[in-house]
Amino acid sequence: MRITLAVLACCIALSGCLLVSGERVANDVQSSGGTLSASFVSAEGNADRALDVGPGVREVQIVATIDVESGSLGIDLLQPDGSVLFSIDGRPNDRVTRSGSVPLDDQGRLRYRVRATGARNGSYQILYQAQ
Repeated sequence: MRITLAVLACCIALSGCLLVSGERVANDVQSSGGTLSASFVSAEGNADRALDVGPGVREVQIVATIDVESGSLGIDLLQPDGSVLFSIDGRPNDRVTRSGSVPLDDQGRLRYRVRATGARNGSYQILYQAQ
C-alpha cells in the first residue's frame, strides 16, 4: 500500500513537469514582434510557459514551427484562461508549421504549452507580430 501511495504521489508531482536536457532558448524581440527559438537534445513531459510580448498588446499573429528527430513534440497555443486555442503536433523528421492569431493575457504574455514524449533532437520556433 505504501509503495502504491508513493508511486501515486510521484505521478502527481511530475504531472505538468517538462524534463529537458541540452535546452537552448533565444528570444529576439523587435518593436512590434519577435522570435522565440528553442532546441533540445531530449525532452519528456509537459509544461506551460509564457512569453512577455509587452503591455498594451492584446493579440499577436504567430507562425510556429516544430522539428523533432524522434518521439513526439507538440505546442499548444493557449487562451488567456488557459484553454487550448490550437495545437501544433510535430512528426519525426518532418517540419510542421502552423499560423494563427492568439490573444494575450492581461499582463501582455503569450501563453503556450510544450508537450514531449520521448522527444529527441527537437526544436520549435514561434514568430510573433503585434496586431
